[in-house]
Amino acid sequence: MMDSGLMAIMHAAGTGDVEARDRLFAMLYEELHRMAQRELRRGAAVTLSPTTLLHETFLNISHRESLAFGDCGQFMSYAARAMRGLIVDYLRSRHAQKRGGEFEITSLPTELPQALQEDRQSVEIEKLNEALESLAKIDARLAECVDLKFFCGFSFNEIAQLRDVSERTVQRDWDKARLLLNRFINDQEGQWQSA
Repeated sequence: MMDSGLMAIMHAAGTGDVEARDRLFAMLYEELHRMAQRELRRGAAVTLSPTTLLHETFLNISHRESLAFGDCGQFMSYAARAMRGLIVDYLRSRHAQKRGGEFEITSLPTELPQALQEDRQSVEIEKLNEALESLAKIDARLAECVDLKFFCGFSFNEIAQLRDVSERTVQRDWDKARLLLNRFINDQEGQWQSA
């Protein structure tokens, strides 16, 4: 996955070369498309297509002034966070519309159970996103491990190769990250219940 040509393009893209950013996305398009498919399967309430999500991610990243990535893992992790952010924004916007954000008189919905399930999924995705943001503030390496494993779908071995560490180190990072995320999510639920 990583060669000197890809690293050169990543470096050029990090310095603001628009053409290099386009080439970088073209080279990693299939991998990013698979990642978008996984993201959308996880959040069944999202009605975006993987291609739309990927293109929105490209637009999001390409409008940044300068983004430097040390390696492919950092880039994929950043792309996963960008996709997750777009999904959260999409769900929040949709939730606001359902709650009167774009008030419109309509007939009563007949699909209440589906609406409740979509709301629950939306809340769960938001909780996970907030927990990952909290984790990134404490330990960015652990948050990146979650992005690479959970959102990008890389194996422990692939992550170890990307980071140039042992597979066991990645497994320890994954275990620690899962424990911390669980704690953050449980803390959030306690805060939401007391509010």
